[in-house]
Amino acid sequence: MSRISRFERNPALPHVVVLGGNFAGLGAAQKIRDYAGDAVEITVIDRKAYLDYIPNIPLEIFEGRDPAITMHMPLIPALAADDIRFQQAEITGIDVAAKTVTLRPNERPGAPDYRLSYDKLVIALGARLAYDEIEGFAEYGHTVSDAWHANRLIDYLKNDYRGGPIAVGSARFEQGTKGRPDWLPTALAACEGPPVEISLALAHWLKENGKGGAENITLFTPAELIAEDAGEKVVNQLLQAAAKMGFHYINKVGDIRRLTAEGIEFADGRSLKTELNIVLPNWRPHDFLRGLPIVDEVGFVITGMDMRNPDYPDVFACGDAAALTVPKLGAIGHQEAEIVGRQIAKDVGRLSRIRADAPWQPEVVCIGDMGGGKAFYIHATSWFGGDVQELRMGALPYAQKLAYKEIFFRNKGRVPGWGLPIAKWSAEALSA
Repeated sequence: MSRISRFERNPALPHVVVLGGNFAGLGAAQKIRDYAGDAVEITVIDRKAYLDYIPNIPLEIFEGRDPAITMHMPLIPALAADDIRFQQAEITGIDVAAKTVTLRPNERPGAPDYRLSYDKLVIALGARLAYDEIEGFAEYGHTVSDAWHANRLIDYLKNDYRGGPIAVGSARFEQGTKGRPDWLPTALAACEGPPVEISLALAHWLKENGKGGAENITLFTPAELIAEDAGEKVVNQLLQAAAKMGFHYINKVGDIRRLTAEGIEFADGRSLKTELNIVLPNWRPHDFLRGLPIVDEVGFVITGMDMRNPDYPDVFACGDAAALTVPKLGAIGHQEAEIVGRQIAKDVGRLSRIRADAPWQPEVVCIGDMGGGKAFYIHATSWFGGDVQELRMGALPYAQKLAYKEIFFRNKGRVPGWGLPIAKWSAEALSA
């Protein structure tokens, strides 16, 4: 039997509970504090006490640094700076009717479940990366989606890789349809910036280490176009550049059927003989979300453009846990966190309806390492019905990628409001 607990300092104030402390969760908590001020109490719950700076993990390993050292930012001091409380625990359930969250403290094994009540709930827990659903992944697969796996990959490349064929790509993404707006396309992969970045940076690393180059690597995708959210114009430019470098490319593979000692097999019947498989999985919602009245048939949280659930208006979602977040991209989660902050501030009377409900135009913004002090920059709105499709490559996007991380860490996750606009302007205007 779980125990009722309430950890506010001031029970008279609305209690905002944010589930998740990575980009979307931290960003939402900070934006709520920015816009709502001292009108709310905020609690963030996460299973770990640090933020994982995932976008730069491939860059770190290919430049010889351990991302477990360089890409983990302490979460508790960052939150405390804004008078936001933190609880380290696993989330095991949500009761939207009772307005409670069930959690299990995980600092030491053996804790019971507790229930924490909320007035506003923000679900920003990200997604479950379903590597365990890819047959043969543990034995024959590699990835870079966290420090542990990234270090495993670089150890393999340095010590065991013999220079054979490499496959890099994504498993099929399962996207829900319930509550999905007509304008949001169906994505066959959750996010394909990482496979493109990994391939480009790896090709440079292989060449520098005398183990081959781009000709070793085949990029694959379940979709018609890899990274289709970047827009057909941008993708064609990327593919033309990749072909000149020597990369191989196959599309419409359907899904990853299995990984074996001989290579990789796809759902459409094709296969590749490989020595190394670097894959990104299906993004799945956390198990406890499935079947709740706030989610689609897959388990992602349904929201409108205000990131608010239409049936339970005190429940919000942002980042990868939200059904609206397609592709599962950090820049979109950042945009959504801003909206959540404004909406909650409106609810508590700290922001006008005009400011809080300002229209949102989602946009894809992605900077990926290419190795050798270069990177690619993508800015696109075509996935969402807009007309922007910009691609830049060179030293400037690489400098921006490093600078953004430095600003993020130095400011405990707070990137100045001018950060993204100046990054877009400099990449698009100065390198035009």
